[in-house]
Amino acid sequence: MPDSRVELMLDLEKPFLTDGGMETTLIFHEGIELPHFASITLMQTEQGREVLKNYFRSYLQLAKTYQTGFVLESVTWRASADWASPLGLTQSQLQRLNEQSVQLLEEMRAEFCDHPLPILLSGCIGPRGDGYQPGQMMTAQEAEKYHRGQTQQLVNGQADMISAMTLSYMEEGLGIARAAQSIEIPVVLSFTVETDGRLPSGELLSDVIRQVDEATGGYPLYYMINCAHPSHFLHLFEEQGEWMQRIQGLRTNASTKSHAELDESTELDIGDPHQLGRDHISLMSSLNNLKVLGGCCGTDLRHVDAIARNCL
Repeated sequence: MPDSRVELMLDLEKPFLTDGGMETTLIFHEGIELPHFASITLMQTEQGREVLKNYFRSYLQLAKTYQTGFVLESVTWRASADWASPLGLTQSQLQRLNEQSVQLLEEMRAEFCDHPLPILLSGCIGPRGDGYQPGQMMTAQEAEKYHRGQTQQLVNGQADMISAMTLSYMEEGLGIARAAQSIEIPVVLSFTVETDGRLPSGELLSDVIRQVDEATGGYPLYYMINCAHPSHFLHLFEEQGEWMQRIQGLRTNASTKSHAELDESTELDIGDPHQLGRDHISLMSSLNNLKVLGGCCGTDLRHVDAIARNCL
């Protein structure tokens, strides 16, 4: 069940902030190499951990400016079991890094202990495969078995909650929800959508949310959309439905390009930070239950600042 910090996030009217596109910021702005887009590799050295701390400090300062709570996401999006070998790690090394990633967030929370609103530690889980396309799809049972290990590792690190990002089909989200439910840790599911507003699998977001809620008794705390520009999914909210109340978080892309175009791009498309912020005004009017606002690929502190300025 949610602890007091998570419960307070659900109760407060003012949304929490979270960060932008960590990996694209570190690669394109900081010139840091991240093999396989895995920021978990920075946890292996003191220099890398300091890079991560400075990154998080900038966003926590932003939260102090706007007097909001903040959701700190662990650098574990690409740190599930299948990624150990490509990253040159043993399973035990990967497990230790998962746990330490949450502990680093606890250090950041302690550093900002004078912040008046809660700072939540979220253990981040990514898809088993690519973030933009389903690839080899698992059954819900397979996904639950696969993701339970990393979920437990993040719980061992004392995460307040679990957030699964860039999910591209229903069964993987359902499996993660069941894994979290079996360990009794709050979980958030975030799906990515294509330019037509459908998941990469072709599924409708509304159908996916309903199916996961029906199969789990509504266990996920809420749902999010991430790794998509507002223009890709705003039309989904033209017809009101109860499922929209379950979408309580957004981590949008700066670029209007499709995922295929972004995959082929060799340069970072930062879009227009100010316009992205203004685009969230329409999203706020359609989704009146938003709890978390942040960015995804191509976004940085400027984008989240613009979003906060327009929404808070």
